Amino acid sequence: MKFTKPLWRAGAILGMALAFPALAAQGTMGVQASTPLPELSSTFLSSAHVLGDSTGPKGAIGTGQRNQNFSQPLNLDSIPSFTQLYFKQGFDGYGNATNTWYTNSVGNAPNLGGTTTIDAPVVPVTLNLLDPSGNVLATYSPSQYVNPVMNSPVFQNYSYRSSSTPTQFNDAFLRTEYYNQASSNWHTMLSGHVVTGRTMNVPYGYYYAIPNANGTCCLAVLMDINAFGNLLFPSTPTDTTTPIGAAEHAGQMTTHSITTFLFPNTFLYFGNPNNCCVLGYHSWDYEPGDATNGYRTRAYVMNYSSWISPGLFGAGFQDITALSHEMSETFADPFVVADGIHDMTPWWQAPNGNCQDNLEVGDVIEGLPNATYPISMNGYTYHPQNVALNQWFEGQAHSSALGGAYSFPNPFVLPQTAVSQPYNCTP
Repeated sequence: MKFTKPLWRAGAILGMALAFPALAAQGTMGVQASTPLPELSSTFLSSAHVLGDSTGPKGAIGTGQRNQNFSQPLNLDSIPSFTQLYFKQGFDGYGNATNTWYTNSVGNAPNLGGTTTIDAPVVPVTLNLLDPSGNVLATYSPSQYVNPVMNSPVFQNYSYRSSSTPTQFNDAFLRTEYYNQASSNWHTMLSGHVVTGRTMNVPYGYYYAIPNANGTCCLAVLMDINAFGNLLFPSTPTDTTTPIGAAEHAGQMTTHSITTFLFPNTFLYFGNPNNCCVLGYHSWDYEPGDATNGYRTRAYVMNYSSWISPGLFGAGFQDITALSHEMSETFADPFVVADGIHDMTPWWQAPNGNCQDNLEVGDVIEGLPNATYPISMNGYTYHPQNVALNQWFEGQAHSSALGGAYSFPNPFVLPQTAVSQPYNCTP
């Protein structure tokens, strides 16, 4: 899909979800409401299907240049990352045969050891659903989901095989992947904290509401993906009207952060609701540098993730499935690049049928019957998604990950490595 704004690649989590019975979605009706909300049936999402990878209206192209001394890509003012090289025969995004590929992961190189702690603000985003005159028809808030998210394994410690002490989900993911390279004290941790909530005013004609059983708004909201991106990302470096622009200018979202924009059951469609649903994506907002940072491009790494309430989909997709998917893909490839070569992989076809050429570790497994991995902690059973390890993309006949795994946390979801495919998986 093409856009007039700078292109970016977004890792889409698509498909299905189940439940958190104590957390039914609620909303309030606007006092000026005079036009009925555009509504869909409460059973509409039962037929939602996986769409494939998602793109959006703003983010990063980047130069693809790498500093081979395990630092972040050149000319970026952003979070720390390290690069590694592997060899596998395949085709790049232009159909050219090649055998040289790069990975770029969040944190410091595993052989250096030590703990890298990354600021991780969570921005709750409330939707104002507008009528044709711009009046508020309904307000839909994620407030009741904030505490469960902050108490989840994305931000809190849990026991995993890859760490001798309890740690966070994505630290355990990286430690599984680099287990045979990493020092025992190597960790990459998120410092999660809630910052000022933001509001997105959604124009009439770009959304549909799915009402609760009692008729109130909302069980869920579906939005046009292009309109959503334009409302989320700033249109200029000085734009403070969008959630990202406002958070950046308030200093709550910085170039040294991984920022989560948390939405309540807010799912995206392409063109019309029958082409639904995207439940999250990750990317980065890039803004120009100046003399204060050596004129390096400012890269604000972010994800949009929807909380997923019960019974909306299937396959165990619920609560933090979207957030864990997008955060894992951010850890695996924080600077998502759309140039078709850098940060790409050999073309692969996953067990769920997805055919892609990027390091989207969640897309490999999304929608499978065993896609999620239940974790009970802090009074809830959470459902983070299983994700693919680099060893799967690299085609390692014998995986160098902990226990010879190709997937995390459940090592049995991907029993064998990926096989390189022709360009676009077309024979």
